[in-house]
Amino acid sequence: MSTNLESRSPATDGTPAPRKILPSLVTGQEGVLIGIIAVLWILLGLLTPAFLTSGSILPLLVAVAPIALIGVGMTFIIITAGIDVSVAAAIMVTAVITSQTMVATGIPLIPAVLLSIGVGALLGLVNGLLVAYGKIHAIIITFGTANVFQFIGLRFFGSSTVNGLPDTFDVFGRGEAGRTLGIPHSFAITLLVVAVAWWYLRHAASGRHLFAIGGNENAARLAGIKVKPLVLMTYVITGALVGLAACFFIGQGTSTLEQSVGAGRELLVIAAVVIGGTSILGGRGTVFGTLLGAILVQTVTSGVTQLGWPSQLSDLFVGVAIIAAVGTDILRERSRRKS
Repeated sequence: MSTNLESRSPATDGTPAPRKILPSLVTGQEGVLIGIIAVLWILLGLLTPAFLTSGSILPLLVAVAPIALIGVGMTFIIITAGIDVSVAAAIMVTAVITSQTMVATGIPLIPAVLLSIGVGALLGLVNGLLVAYGKIHAIIITFGTANVFQFIGLRFFGSSTVNGLPDTFDVFGRGEAGRTLGIPHSFAITLLVVAVAWWYLRHAASGRHLFAIGGNENAARLAGIKVKPLVLMTYVITGALVGLAACFFIGQGTSTLEQSVGAGRELLVIAAVVIGGTSILGGRGTVFGTLLGAILVQTVTSGVTQLGWPSQLSDLFVGVAIIAAVGTDILRERSRRKS
């Protein structure tokens, strides 16, 4: 999604008037991803007919939901030319605090969700303050906070698992309680968040400002854009979405929460965002592409499992896809600068 362009058309008094031209609803890369996903689903349906059954598709959508949800916030961050590699550790912290609170107090669904979102937003606030006002690159800051968050999470775990989880978050799970009319609640919520984020980036002034910040932060500042508060906002939003995603992870599991919750998810989130067409260099991105990227990654993971192939092949695909997406992005940027 690029910044708005302006063209001019004659007004009634003969004076040219500006007219905004919004980006197309579906970008070229999104169209390609839709085609790739369709081809993969057809091939997997032929190779393993069980893939196209509800018993396979519904778990796939449930698995996609938390990755795509966090990916929305990560898209905001990467559009501003930042990154957050602490989301996996933040998932662990929010999940263990929320789980222990549910076990100890038996709090109902809504307060538990708000607690998780609040803890996640607080962690995002820490990242945002350090990145926006610390003048240190985001990857350095978030790599450091990832280790801090991991330490905090392990202290809460106390070298053991959280046992006896109530069924509070079954509404986000894989069973009957987790879906309505066959649609997983977690995936439906993710679609809603994606839709709101798509509207925000496309139509809200501050959403368009994120692209300006990622394109040229100094120019954005000179244009009067409040760069630091907006950058801070992207990390807080990401933290809040991490908190909501942590509820999904708890609901998808068993009555026991393991310390490995969230492990490696930051790579899947970044992969979904980059594969979805968001420029790692900043200034360009789309949340719909991020959703498609998450579906593509999970499709490959599910396909590899159902075909009985080594699980390492899915990791290989993610790695190759990231390299290809980043490489293409860099080549595109070099070509743009030369022209």
